[in-house]
Amino acid sequence: MRLGDSFLPVCRADMEARGIKQLDYIIITGDAYVDHPSFGTAIISRVIEAEGYSVGIIAQPDWRAKADFERLGRPRYAFLVNSGNIDSMVAHYTAALKKRSDDAYTPGGKAGKRPDRAVNVYCQKIREIYGDIPIVIGGLEASLRRFAHYDYWADGVHPSILVSSGADLLSYGMGELQTAEIVNRLAAGEPIASLRDIRGTCYLCSPSETPFGAAQCPDFELVKKDKKSYCKATRIQMDNQDEIYGKMVIQRHGGKMLVQNPPMRVLTTAELDRVYALPYMRRWHPSYDALGGVPGIEEVEFSIAHNRGCFGSCNFCSIAFHQGRKIAVRSEESVLAEARLLASLPNFKGYIHDVGGPTANFRRPSCSKQLAQGLCKGKKCLAPTPCPALEVDHGGYLALLQKIRAVPGVKKVFIRSGIRYDYMMKDPDDSFFKELVEYHVSGQLKVAPEHCSGDVLDAMGKPHIDVYRDFSEKFYQITKRLGKKQYLVPYLMSSHPGSKLKDAVELALFLKEMDIRPEQVQDFYPTPGTVSTCMFYTGLNPYTMEPVSVPRSPEEKAMQRALLQYFLPKNRPLVQKALRLAGRADLIGPGKRCLIPAEAQGMRPAGKARRKK
Repeated sequence: MRLGDSFLPVCRADMEARGIKQLDYIIITGDAYVDHPSFGTAIISRVIEAEGYSVGIIAQPDWRAKADFERLGRPRYAFLVNSGNIDSMVAHYTAALKKRSDDAYTPGGKAGKRPDRAVNVYCQKIREIYGDIPIVIGGLEASLRRFAHYDYWADGVHPSILVSSGADLLSYGMGELQTAEIVNRLAAGEPIASLRDIRGTCYLCSPSETPFGAAQCPDFELVKKDKKSYCKATRIQMDNQDEIYGKMVIQRHGGKMLVQNPPMRVLTTAELDRVYALPYMRRWHPSYDALGGVPGIEEVEFSIAHNRGCFGSCNFCSIAFHQGRKIAVRSEESVLAEARLLASLPNFKGYIHDVGGPTANFRRPSCSKQLAQGLCKGKKCLAPTPCPALEVDHGGYLALLQKIRAVPGVKKVFIRSGIRYDYMMKDPDDSFFKELVEYHVSGQLKVAPEHCSGDVLDAMGKPHIDVYRDFSEKFYQITKRLGKKQYLVPYLMSSHPGSKLKDAVELALFLKEMDIRPEQVQDFYPTPGTVSTCMFYTGLNPYTMEPVSVPRSPEEKAMQRALLQYFLPKNRPLVQKALRLAGRADLIGPGKRCLIPAEAQGMRPAGKARRKK
């Protein structure tokens, strides 16, 4: 593994320096150009380069004019378009639909350098300038919007992004294998309209050309007006994301049929190693130096991704729909080579901030059955309780961490990305748990119980809270025995579908009991491509068709959020109102279980009349 010698071309001068008169492919992205393997644009551009083609980058073009889109000229074969590492609407708006004031993927953290619904806008501008040139869209925004989907920001169902963008082909998922096939076939002279047999892609065709044997979702016009049909479509889509048994999925959009080919297979270890061995510069483009650089690299600059995928598959998370549930891993040698590379960098201080991935401690399949038959349809490996067939083994991950700790120049190796504590608790061997606490916690370990109410956790697809209680007790026992001062920092979510005021009160009581005072609370954010978003929009669970209570009004969401920080004086009026509405006025007063004092903001204990003057 080595550092790259140069960035890919971003201007005509770069092309001339490389002797390039016309680029083969041009990538347009909503992020600043950061040539680091934590950035999708960097990976895909280096994959294309490794296939033998010239590729240029147009990062954050001004979509209100033509100049930036013409900066590198017309590519020989195609444009590839993405919105960046995250959905452009999530980049711009909070869960409360308020405009964000910053953007971590923009130089200087400045907001407003990409348009809303960036993939649509970029593609439409390309069409305006270049006509019928082939356009391939990919990345998170395109991948999660590949079918008709609920759009939270417009509060309505939108068509597939292939329809709204006018692109020719959509690459969903992580994209390396299908991208290599696409660029090779286009370069061989195949028209993009003929690329209809590539796994991990979607295309539009006339209904008369629809392939046989597909699973058909209800049409766009139907899911747009009928919520039960929307649920049915969601389940069909979710149930066909397995590389072994996943079918082709189709959905009619007016006079066109959207066709999703079955998922691309997960990369082998050797293939994933090659992706991470490509010659990344591992920093932002130097043109951003004067602007303060790109903040988004700070968390990942000295972190290592060792896996992909997550068989945990929480309902509010899009990983299963994007990366898939099957785990892909890099070899020990690949990870160690990256650790040695990091240790050689001049600004490395001896600390590797993370050795993780979507779930840090997954480094093997959940069970051997899935290798031949796929992951169980409509079921979860860990929730509501672990599957009896679950095979838990941290041996490979532990051995990897031990070897990274021994790399010269490495002082500490931390784990900051998600640890599945429920998976840890099923391991009969405590070795990983003990070494995690002793060597890999930087004072605080972030984990994600998310809630404590059984009803809410069931809606989330998470294990019940007893597992977290047991984990917490064991964590602090080991911490105390080691003489360390370390703490658990739980991620918590308010207003998830299924959460009523009584559930938020239950969570507040749990936090009080456990002496947890969260500094931040995340409201549920309905983003495309999740089961929870389907629940939010329809008020139904797509797997049972049973009603789900959904907090919708700003006031109800504010009350649920305030209950999770009941201890803040500013929240007391909302907490008081929430407690009374929930029939829990008994929690107002001086008692040990009470959440707020009766004296606050003119409150009085339940059942006691205000004294007359």
